[in-house]
Amino acid sequence: MIPVLAVAALLVAGAAFFLPLGKADAQSAKTDAENTILMETTKGPVVIRLRPDLAPKHAERIRQLTRDGFYNNVPFHRVIEGFMAQTGDGQYGNGTGGSQYPDLKAEFSATPFKRGTVGMARASSPDSANSQFFIVFDDASFLNGQYTVIGEVVSGMENVDKLKRGEPVRSPDKIISMKVAADK
Repeated sequence: MIPVLAVAALLVAGAAFFLPLGKADAQSAKTDAENTILMETTKGPVVIRLRPDLAPKHAERIRQLTRDGFYNNVPFHRVIEGFMAQTGDGQYGNGTGGSQYPDLKAEFSATPFKRGTVGMARASSPDSANSQFFIVFDDASFLNGQYTVIGEVVSGMENVDKLKRGEPVRSPDKIISMKVAADK
């Protein structure tokens, strides 16, 4: 847990290391912490930077569910070699559930799906994303413009690489806990 906190502190205070924080810089650091997710997994820490500039409603949903504790002890139920690791079903843990909140309208962007990109999982309807998300292992440009990009892994991708594979995964790795850095 300490390494995750150290990374978060560096992300939040990075500007202060080089320059004194002015009023605008302090606000920027606070915003960065608000959009930084600290995910502790059974394989180690992963830090995700949310992109509310691309998908404001989806970023807000991830923050909301994180603060609700929804993602704690949730498995990575679908992990496909060379493609992605999917999690976020805090209802059933098998990819069939969502949250108590309504589905979200798509917020597609031109941002490409590449290694470390975090996207929202959905059913066949573009407007069916709810709580599940995935992290891409390699280039997944075939998803571009069809799924909502919500962020990117900024630290800990090596821990995502260690997740057990399967569809479904037998004895899956889990998110032990997830926090918004601003709440630390």
